[in-house]
Amino acid sequence: MVTSTTTAESAILQAAATTLARDPGASMQEIAAEAGVGRATVHRYFPKREDLIRELALSCIAKIDEVTEPIRDEDLSAAEALRRVLDVVVPLGDRFRVVGDERAYVHDPAVRAGYLRHMDELGDLVNELKQEGVISADIPTAWVVKTIEALIYAAWSSASDGYIAHRDAASLVYRTIIDGLGQPQNERNGS
Repeated sequence: MVTSTTTAESAILQAAATTLARDPGASMQEIAAEAGVGRATVHRYFPKREDLIRELALSCIAKIDEVTEPIRDEDLSAAEALRRVLDVVVPLGDRFRVVGDERAYVHDPAVRAGYLRHMDELGDLVNELKQEGVISADIPTAWVVKTIEALIYAAWSSASDGYIAHRDAASLVYRTIIDGLGQPQNERNGS
């Protein structure tokens, strides 16, 4: 059974993800307003802003693990694994952005370890994509990882701002990674 404490804490964390993704400098009052609770309630669960950021970052890491774990357990090509990961992670862009924000992870060993583990896992996937010939072997893996990270946030942000449809966000990231921003080869050659 979910208690009201869990519900309030969960609402605060969701509000913090939304608010901080929009404005990393948002105040505790702004987070409380987004959660529909008073500032005192936020402080009851998270006495300091750092406590809230840490718990939010750890919950984001756990959520990303939760949605990507089933994909890692399947026998998929790297390209299909990337497509599936993007399908589940792009909608979590607000959380992904908060975890990747240096202020959230640089001072906390547990948050930093989770973030770096995610980047290592993404690096492993990029290396598989290179082995499959999907991504050019001469592009540094670290560059591809950072590009994917930036594209996930850009897709989420663009969808949230209404510039692209939410349903198109993950496929646009995938297409940008795979084809770049130029016309697909077959369209350039008139095929």
